[in-house]
Amino acid sequence: MGKKGSPRSPRPPSMHVKPSFGMKNHQDKCLENLLGSDPSFGRRASGGDHSWNKDMLLNGLKDDDKRIGGSVVTFSGKRQMWLGKHSRLMVFAFGLMGSLFLLDSLMFSIIHSINLKNSSHQREPNGLKDVQMDYVHEKKGPTIMYDRLLNLASSALAEKEFRGDSVKLWEEPHKQASQWKPCADKTGPLYQGKLTKSSGFILVSANGGLNQQRVAICNAVAVASLLNATLVLPKFLYSNVWNDPSQFGDIYQEEYFMDLLKDEVNIVKELPPHLQSLDFEAIGSLITDADIVKEAKPIDFVKIVYPLLLRNGVVHFLGFGNRLGFDPLPFHLQRLRCKCNFHALKFVPKIQEIGSLLVKRIRKHDGARSLLDKQLLGNYISDLPPEGHYASTGSSKYLALHMRFEMDMVAYSVCDFGGGETEKKELQAYRESHFPLLVERLKNSRSVSPEELRKLGKCPLTPEEAALMLSALGFKRSTYIYLAGSNIYGGQSRMHPFTSLYPNLVTKEDFLTPSELAPLRNFSSQLAALDLIACATADVFAMTDSGSQFSSLVSGYRVYYGGGHAPTVRPNKKRIAAILSENGTIEWAAFQDRVRKMIDEGQRVRIRGFGRSIYRQPRCPECMCKGH
Repeated sequence: MGKKGSPRSPRPPSMHVKPSFGMKNHQDKCLENLLGSDPSFGRRASGGDHSWNKDMLLNGLKDDDKRIGGSVVTFSGKRQMWLGKHSRLMVFAFGLMGSLFLLDSLMFSIIHSINLKNSSHQREPNGLKDVQMDYVHEKKGPTIMYDRLLNLASSALAEKEFRGDSVKLWEEPHKQASQWKPCADKTGPLYQGKLTKSSGFILVSANGGLNQQRVAICNAVAVASLLNATLVLPKFLYSNVWNDPSQFGDIYQEEYFMDLLKDEVNIVKELPPHLQSLDFEAIGSLITDADIVKEAKPIDFVKIVYPLLLRNGVVHFLGFGNRLGFDPLPFHLQRLRCKCNFHALKFVPKIQEIGSLLVKRIRKHDGARSLLDKQLLGNYISDLPPEGHYASTGSSKYLALHMRFEMDMVAYSVCDFGGGETEKKELQAYRESHFPLLVERLKNSRSVSPEELRKLGKCPLTPEEAALMLSALGFKRSTYIYLAGSNIYGGQSRMHPFTSLYPNLVTKEDFLTPSELAPLRNFSSQLAALDLIACATADVFAMTDSGSQFSSLVSGYRVYYGGGHAPTVRPNKKRIAAILSENGTIEWAAFQDRVRKMIDEGQRVRIRGFGRSIYRQPRCPECMCKGH
């Protein structure tokens, strides 16, 4: 499976004939609308049976017509002999034949309708079960908020499809990005090395999913170095939300992690036996999020945690999400966090191997393209190929999209997404069930209208809005789009506007067989690692929510290892809401221009600002080195 030297896996048929996400029927209808009635476009492979049935029925009608025509000739030849005697019989015969003809036509219509219905039923999307929320039981029609802009986008994409692809779309717009190189693995000039005597042991039980756990690990490394403590390999708390029992060694290479960081911090796999039986809460060594403020400064850990270490020899951080702030922090600790995130946390071979299969099949190519590939996939991706090799092998580009439109996020936002009263009641019921504190807070605070929330940029982008953004940027209808995650609220009704513009939407399930995915099937964090790999190594990465930790980690990886050749599309939700509010009047050229300016501003090369995430914006002296 994906080992070096293995035959290249063919591109799965889904890329050509079965667009992912279970939207095939909607895509074909849209294609017909875009390209008119030209019979050379939009043909369905599944339409063969229907055409054959129709031809058979039409031939049957022609045979009936011949029989009817023969009868008419016979009647004409003998009409002089029996016209007067049998006039009533003749009227009856004509009436009978007319009835038979009408009955035949009626039967044809019924059979035709049944064929269409059966054909539609056979094309019912299978992938929809992966993206439709169980909370929504009834089947809904498409939910559309910007019908006029969708029509303009559809026309623009149809016109653009037969033109050459713009190279600028797939490149970083600012050359200064290539001047920054990774160097967090190099020791800083002022670092004196770790002290020989440890102050005690630090345990961390990290909560959340893959992204939150990763942040917690690297923050724990920095805190252990700050307090001159020995770090025990972090544990991951089991959550009913994630339903994943994975631990550190199931996702990351333990020995590699410990060895790479050994010069900065002591790391062990387990506590010494004499400390394992301690009741940490009873001795005061259990530290929860309530004990340490969010984005705490180093001095907070020195004052609160260090005395406990010296007294008890051990502390246990329970949760430990964003407990360590980004500034102010000593240079060597900031660099250590970068080294942890971008160098020390390597996925286990199992994830690297399956991830390499996924990337190879999306690209139709076996070779690595950048340092991103080598860092994330290790030896499971071959070395950089000779120049010009990509073109000769037909390697294809793809855009990866992280679409944050899950049920919990949609409900928590308290925004209106155009689904009417049914949707409002549904989301309110979900809030009352899952976010009772939010409901209580909303009752006791000043009411903010959904319209105002949208203007403030507080609403997650819908799939429809994401599609309009991509079309305004100039991505062609035929662009292959990898979708990270699949729990899109509203399922088919929400995705219809997106897939009507971009039918080549795929997920990891389209490229990997059930047996290939089986080792990761019941482990959400390990499956999320595949999405991280596919997004980080994509030619272009687009997000719909810049505040997402997943998007932040992916975009940070692309900045750190991309060499200025890994563009990221990061919308400003407040600005795009203002642009979309003019749906009824704005012309397509003006819409394109404003969206492109918004994205271009987000792609400008900036040094990390004070207090900004080192994981999302590693372009700073602590993490990267600037060349010429």
